[in-house]
Amino acid sequence: MSAPQNQKQFETITVTASDLPVYCPGPNSPLWSMHPRVYIEIEKNGTASCPYCSATYQLATHSNAE
Repeated sequence: MSAPQNQKQFETITVTASDLPVYCPGPNSPLWSMHPRVYIEIEKNGTASCPYCSATYQLATHSNAE
């Protein structure tokens, strides 16, 4: 069986050090995707996912951000 086609796939959201602290849902999220705000601990591994909606966040390195 394949996964349902209506299942939303999230792109990886790249953030910079100036965006810290990272929280989800972000300020530009559509109303339908709202859930309780959670802060995402991204500093340790450079990537993390939201426990509610599975949105993935990645911390840009200095070479990626420029």
